[in-house]
Amino acid sequence: MKKLINDPADVISEALHGMSLAHPELRIDLTNRIVYRADAPVTGKVGLISGGGSGHEPLHGGFVGQGMLDAACAGEVFTSPVPDQMLEATKNVDGGAGVLHIVKNYTGDVMNFEMAAELAEAEGITVESVVVDDDVAVQDSTYTAGRRGVGATVLVEKLAGAAADQGRSLSDVAGVARRVNAASRSMGVALTSCTVPAVGHPTFELSDTEIEVGIGIHGEPGRQRMPMQPARAVAELMLEPVLTDLDFGGDDGVVLFVNSMGATPLIELYVMYSEFAAILDKAGVRIARSLVGPYITSLDMAGCSVTLLRADDELLRLWDHPVNTPALRRGY
Repeated sequence: MKKLINDPADVISEALHGMSLAHPELRIDLTNRIVYRADAPVTGKVGLISGGGSGHEPLHGGFVGQGMLDAACAGEVFTSPVPDQMLEATKNVDGGAGVLHIVKNYTGDVMNFEMAAELAEAEGITVESVVVDDDVAVQDSTYTAGRRGVGATVLVEKLAGAAADQGRSLSDVAGVARRVNAASRSMGVALTSCTVPAVGHPTFELSDTEIEVGIGIHGEPGRQRMPMQPARAVAELMLEPVLTDLDFGGDDGVVLFVNSMGATPLIELYVMYSEFAAILDKAGVRIARSLVGPYITSLDMAGCSVTLLRADDELLRLWDHPVNTPALRRGY
């Protein structure tokens, strides 16, 4: 294992310290491992928090700021944060309008956020929770009951964050988050495994001539393992089950999100974007907005994921709303 780290046990705390130095516009609680926007809580605004295991950067801490999250809790690598972290974050972003928890559908995340929400409610804070479960690859996996929460998490945080930034009520913001999740589908493919620093060896074995179709963001098995193929064929393997699972037709088009799993460079992502765009054009699906880059990763895994969001006029306006975070900035 070759990684730019000191001690594997210190990776998360040292990364958060580096983030605090690089982004003084944030406030980072190194003790509780929580990233806050510096002006939290914002009086009268719905607070948004999310979180999960580290190793998926920039998710979630990279999306803290104006127009997205108010706080993000960092767990150990590929391990959920604990309820105490989530409760602390919830209390510190409550500006009097309630707090929305955005939760990826992994057993530990769901259980711990539920516990934190109950504790916050007992302290008089109104909390709503939205669980993201957009992965069409498998119904149940190593970490989940039901579909996994993957790329749509970024879209939920962006669009619900915009709604909160506009001063909407908690029920309205939660409603936007649920609509985005219901209208999104994702699929991923791995070219290589990833290596958890504390483990020191690849999570699974994948030969130089194989790919894993439908991989999870923690290295969970996918639908099938097959020989490496050209980008065009891989794009078809990824997008076919997405288009089969939900009707993406309509005048407002879709948001096409092509994501690097961590080690795949932009040159390859744009090749894949071109192939996805050709498939969508043939299917009569119009691309209304796009996002390309490493936004929800799996450490050093090579591969990519694709997410489609069936758009409407309101969701597109929320997409265009200004956002100012370390990992996504538009309109500022």
